[in-house]
Amino acid sequence: MKRLSFTAFAITAGVAAGLALSTPVLANVKLAAAGPLTGSIAAFGAQLKTGTEQAVADVNAAGGILGQKVEFVVGDDGGKPEQGIAASNKLVSDGVQFVVGHFNSGISIPASTNYAEGGVLQISPASTNPAFTERKLWNTFRTCGRDDQQGAVAGAYMLKNFKDKKVAIVHDKTPYGKGLADETMKTINAGGLKEVAYEGINPGDKDYSALVSKLKALNVDLVYYGGLHPEAGLIVRQMRDQGMKSVLFSGDGITDKEFWTIAGPGAEGTLMTFGPDPRKNPAAKDIVEKLKAKGIDPEGYVLYSYAAVQVIKQAAEAAKSLDPKKVAEKMHSGMTFDTVLGPLSFDKKGDITKLDYVVYVWKDGGYTEL
Repeated sequence: MKRLSFTAFAITAGVAAGLALSTPVLANVKLAAAGPLTGSIAAFGAQLKTGTEQAVADVNAAGGILGQKVEFVVGDDGGKPEQGIAASNKLVSDGVQFVVGHFNSGISIPASTNYAEGGVLQISPASTNPAFTERKLWNTFRTCGRDDQQGAVAGAYMLKNFKDKKVAIVHDKTPYGKGLADETMKTINAGGLKEVAYEGINPGDKDYSALVSKLKALNVDLVYYGGLHPEAGLIVRQMRDQGMKSVLFSGDGITDKEFWTIAGPGAEGTLMTFGPDPRKNPAAKDIVEKLKAKGIDPEGYVLYSYAAVQVIKQAAEAAKSLDPKKVAEKMHSGMTFDTVLGPLSFDKKGDITKLDYVVYVWKDGGYTEL
């Protein structure tokens, strides 16, 4: 009896194994949000994670992509290039196929090479340095604009409103910050406005009083800053501490309420370039309401991240494939994607085909489009 029982078990197990092998099992699609989830600019990493995670949840609730469930993972780059390289290597080795990220251009640029070699499609919601897409890798896309576009908008505003004023240019020496400052400076110089100072700071420092003293001695009317909100907030606060009333003008690197928290009420009147507020886009209405019901303000790059997932889904379905290279081909084809940012299409480099910047002013703890 024991022998017969064992034989019956073996036959049953063999049949089950054969069925398992003959029945196709759809593997999950691995999609990551990659950005600074820790460190001084973790607020931006939270924006990327929130938007991507919500989009993945909504995609899965609607049946996934081509019948496959999307598995959401995260990669923390800490806002540091060396950590970003390590994070990108891990995502590649973990079999991630699509990455929404990174935030910093100085991380997205080197990470994109790892992703290209690893067969991973990368779409950044926030990396604006032109070099990210100018290398024309097969896998690099962004749902935001570029710093040469952003600098042109900021520079044009300065030429219109500060042509006869004293302007200083300050940057944080990063590919994003210096790149944006240089593009803005290029525009104002071409229009006949010459800066009275051009200074670089070290991000992460807490004391910028020497810089502020120099700007005060020059009687600067406007300080254009290329960099992120922690340093921008400190510069504003320390300007006000020294009695300076100069206007700070910066870019999309200060699009988080933490800027106001750091700077204090002296941030009133700060100017900023960013895309048209996606929270006001009719296409984003339902998602904005869903997030606000959770107590989340979809500011900054939340909706840019959500849109990135929408693009991946629609491109994969149009390509009838989840092969990242085939998805990328469809994204490069000129196809228009319906997103929470409105209709988006990409050029051959992976840049969006519409101008994406307007000027905002900070007041009462938030920013409003001028």
